[in-house]
Amino acid sequence: MKKTLFILCLLATLKSFGQDIPNTLSPAAKVYGLSKFWQEVNYNFVYLDKIDRHAWDSTYQALIPRVEQTHNDYEYYRLLLGFCAMLKDGHTNIYAPGSIGKLLYGKMFGKYWFGLEDIGGKAIVNRILKSEAAELPIGTEVTAVNGIPTAQYVKENVEPYISSSTDYVREHWAIQNLLFGLIGTSYDVQFKKPDGKVFSLHLTHARTTDTAFYPAFQHFPLLELKWYPGKIAYLALNSFGDDKIDSMFIAKLPELCEAKGLIIDLRNNGGGSTGTGTAILQYLMKDTLMQHSRYFTRDHLPAFKAWGASVKPKDTVGNAWNKKSWLINHDQYFYTFDYAPDTIHLRAKRLVVPTAILTGNNTASAAEDFLISAANQSHMIRIGEKSFGSTGQPYQFELPGGFSARVCTKKDTYPDGSPFVGVGVKPDIEVAPTVQDFIDQKDPVLEKALIYLKGKIGK
Repeated sequence: MKKTLFILCLLATLKSFGQDIPNTLSPAAKVYGLSKFWQEVNYNFVYLDKIDRHAWDSTYQALIPRVEQTHNDYEYYRLLLGFCAMLKDGHTNIYAPGSIGKLLYGKMFGKYWFGLEDIGGKAIVNRILKSEAAELPIGTEVTAVNGIPTAQYVKENVEPYISSSTDYVREHWAIQNLLFGLIGTSYDVQFKKPDGKVFSLHLTHARTTDTAFYPAFQHFPLLELKWYPGKIAYLALNSFGDDKIDSMFIAKLPELCEAKGLIIDLRNNGGGSTGTGTAILQYLMKDTLMQHSRYFTRDHLPAFKAWGASVKPKDTVGNAWNKKSWLINHDQYFYTFDYAPDTIHLRAKRLVVPTAILTGNNTASAAEDFLISAANQSHMIRIGEKSFGSTGQPYQFELPGGFSARVCTKKDTYPDGSPFVGVGVKPDIEVAPTVQDFIDQKDPVLEKALIYLKGKIGK
């Protein structure tokens, strides 16, 4: 209950900025949208048994009058975001219509524009305008916002609105979105330069016209292939959301087969279709069987839920009927999908060489499924940071006023049943960038992979 009160008190502090924020929804429509999301979570959310139901339901009740009283769509959106974030799931989200999105800024402050990255729990400037490089150099730390130390500000004002299955992604995104807000929102920000000099700026969200960024934004094609000395191939698979990547890979396969070592970069792969990724993986593994995640979904049987209302835990001992009734009543009864490793039928040549798979916090969903299927391959090793830690099958639905939402309906685990959702797939060799790496524009994960592979192939 304490957590519930904290969230409600936090949401109550919201204020409106400017005069152009749309207010398209009636109080009744706002309540319906809130209730629709609450209902779909209760019926479909696969991790319902993991949340504090009393806090969830009491927060819903307390939010009913609050959503009715919101002054505009943005205030309403923030209330829904905070409510959704209680579920702590990366595949359960609230989305705002474009009329709200165009008013939200993260990095633009008129004269100033800068990006932030989480480096060891600190908010570090990682991209800037060339024109402000002397005043706000890369490696500068945001030490306070509105007089509040950054770590405290993040915990109290940013993290409660972020939906994530893992604490580290929640913290990572919170720092990246530290100053995210409506156009016209102002912040008093304290900085510390790499040389230790402390200074402050009063920043107000306004459109930035300067586009001379440093470093320049990278273009991430669907698939990228390049070569390093010693016949080490670098293969970036940046999305499994477009199945064209499979045919692109096949076209590159004759060239790839010249490699003595292989780097597969999944750090910018946010997922897509599991089958798209594993269609590529089958060419890179030596086994004829490919493991994959185990899948579970809630099995809701209303009559058993009714019977389970009168069943006590002691009544379930030695009684399968009572046990089933009790589990269903407590949202803990699951349908287990049939499991068998996939048999690979390939007549084409495979590339089985020492392989380093690069992972990071943005390696998500279907890209994590790729990691699960590759986990037992002795010639493959993971280098980098833990993956996103969230996958599943979202159920998507519309809410009034152009809002939408999705709810995760499927739980995935390793083949042996151990979890990676909420944990992340851990690298075999952990490498994280430092502040100095950002200043020097180095990629320590890639550098480590090259050193590892050169040692394996003797070059």
